[in-house]
Amino acid sequence: MNLKPLDDRIVVKANEAEEKTASGLVIPDTAKEKPQQGTVLAVGPGRRSEQTGEIIPLDVKVGDTVVYSKYGGTEITVDGDDLLILNGRDVLAVMAK
Repeated sequence: MNLKPLDDRIVVKANEAEEKTASGLVIPDTAKEKPQQGTVLAVGPGRRSEQTGEIIPLDVKVGDTVVYSKYGGTEITVDGDDLLILNGRDVLAVMAK
């Protein structure tokens, strides 16, 4: 992937939405919830502190699985992959491995 996020932005590939319920019912595409978890593919350098001017790095790294705001970010397609560019503030948590 030839995409480098700027500032406190993060590139994420969303995890696939569930195809079936726990009881085995198939979920049609029109009823699927928008995914809120994904894998971090790229991380920007961080945001600049208004007080000191120093760059504050992000708490996520490439390969992390993150939980993000349901309607956060900008959807893009790169090399046929559907990706999401999030602000650092849109990431709510990092999943423990």
